[in-house]
Amino acid sequence: MRAVEVPEYGDSDVLTVSDRDAPTPSADEVAIDVAAAGVNFADIEQRRGAYPDSPSPPFVPGLAVAGTVTAAPATSDFAVGDCVAALSSTGGYAAVATALVDRTFRIPNSIPWADATALPVQGLTAHNVLHEWGELSADDRVLIHAGAGGVGSLAVQLAAAAGATVFATASTAAKRELARELGADHTIDYTDTDVADAIHERTGSRGVDLVIDGVGGDAFAASVDALAPVGRIVSFGMASGSVPTVATPRLFFANQSVRGYHLEHALEHVPERVLGAVPSLVNQVATGQVDVVVDRTLALADAEQAHDALADRETVGTVVLEP
Repeated sequence: MRAVEVPEYGDSDVLTVSDRDAPTPSADEVAIDVAAAGVNFADIEQRRGAYPDSPSPPFVPGLAVAGTVTAAPATSDFAVGDCVAALSSTGGYAAVATALVDRTFRIPNSIPWADATALPVQGLTAHNVLHEWGELSADDRVLIHAGAGGVGSLAVQLAAAAGATVFATASTAAKRELARELGADHTIDYTDTDVADAIHERTGSRGVDLVIDGVGGDAFAASVDALAPVGRIVSFGMASGSVPTVATPRLFFANQSVRGYHLEHALEHVPERVLGAVPSLVNQVATGQVDVVVDRTLALADAEQAHDALADRETVGTVVLEP
């Protein structure tokens, strides 16, 4: 089968299309004929060797796939021909991938393959950080960093659907317009505006009740400054490359909290908490309540271009590879 391989850790130019044997599913895995694979920041970090427990080269990257089941354990609820989306951990940039049964879920025919690739990583992350970890309520004011990105564009819609007042940051006018179209009540250009000052100005100095932050660095510092008393931050990444920190007295004197979220770790330890979001998420996408923004769809041979575009923040929504 054709697949994209990381023969050694490095820049995007190490990505190589090769012919490999198709993977053999284990007793608790399904095999999937991959119709589309999502490109995520975690893929880039794995390629660099900077991701926790990164696989050792050579390996096939790719955490999120959508396609058709070609083999499944007899004890599972899956059958050959089922349309599914799955968290593959690695191996998604290929014609065939495998995924654990409990990290695979059916999707209706109304969801296009490219859209479906956003569900296992970006969709679950957006829903979890808002609801299962963020405890979002309808009267909350929520700040979403990178509101036009893969997770952010979904989180804006999910938060708006829940009735929250949504603030979204984005670097360009086009990205801010997209965030508004998706449901953001307020957008902020973080490149030339103090985000915390803008939040306090627009909330009458009350601040926001919830922040979801996958950026870290300056964005996290602004989040702390923008947080209302008894507010909470859910930190799920550091796309900026800068590790976020906060002094605990800053938190306990205002009864604030910072909560960490990592999808794969959560799946290992509290899978029911993560996967409880699947039925609602799939339904919202299938019925058009939530739109998956697909920035571009590329061939496997263009994986280098996909990684560079995502790393350089040239994209909105999700980037997809089609074997």
